[in-house]
Amino acid sequence: MILEMVRANGAVSLRELARVVQTSEVTVRRDVRALEAEGLLDRRHGGAVLPGGFSREPGYPQKTHLAAAEKSAIADLAAGLVEEGDAVVVGAGTTTQELARRLARVPGLTVVTNSLLVAQALAHANRVEVVMTGGTLRGSNYALVGSGAEQSLAGLRVSKAFVSGSGLTAERGLSTTNMLSASVDRALVQAATEVIVLADHTKLGSDTMFQTVPTEAITRLVTDEQSAAQDPTARELDALADCGVQISLAPLGTPAEPTVHSGGPAHPMTPHQAPPAGGPRRTAPPGTPLPGQRRPGHAALMAPPAGHRPALSRP
Repeated sequence: MILEMVRANGAVSLRELARVVQTSEVTVRRDVRALEAEGLLDRRHGGAVLPGGFSREPGYPQKTHLAAAEKSAIADLAAGLVEEGDAVVVGAGTTTQELARRLARVPGLTVVTNSLLVAQALAHANRVEVVMTGGTLRGSNYALVGSGAEQSLAGLRVSKAFVSGSGLTAERGLSTTNMLSASVDRALVQAATEVIVLADHTKLGSDTMFQTVPTEAITRLVTDEQSAAQDPTARELDALADCGVQISLAPLGTPAEPTVHSGGPAHPMTPHQAPPAGGPRRTAPPGTPLPGQRRPGHAALMAPPAGHRPALSRP
């Protein structure tokens, strides 16, 4: 059943495999390891892909079912980084498509995109202006690529770029499996003051053929809370934070309190919570990261409370 799911979708997360086969992620991970030893699939942090996945890209129908809950949570958090009147660029991908659906509610927004799916999600937003690049349509992900797309982005300047990809590592940054897509993504991020990468836990630690955004050019990573719950991806988050990337964890569901990652016992407080009874009031020093934001050298990772908008400032 695991092989059938991977062959049908191109890539599947361990969480989804465990749900379908009705067993624990520990058991699924063991089975995936055994299947990899036989050369039937390749393991990735948090999931499994077809053999040769380094250069293989699943199609759009397969991507929509991969880590769907995580992409939705990431989009919810990322939408809070956009303010009324902003001008942003949004790249192609199923996660950015989810983001676009939420951006339809931001008045006075201008969105530049090479994605037909992003444009479609914003088509009926009365107070959002959509600007599309030129280029040649790439049918597998409904994106415009090629020199026409890149030339239309020349001279453009916006506040933020939201991009996704096929893999993300601290060593190499964001990467994708297609050369044309990588080239347009590079043009998109060059137009922005701040670069925000949207990547779920299945992409962390994966490295694919073409680099799109080097680590030092990434302002912020928005990922799901499972990234901090698994050793390989948690280590990748540590390395990214050490490189100066701000980390925001999107909670799955609506947890009662912010999620805390590693570092032993913790007592996180939101700005609206009173200090513990009998304890001193704690005042954060200037430059302390907001909930949901991570800075180099800090082990704690917290997801922001509902409605909170983290500040976009480099650590």
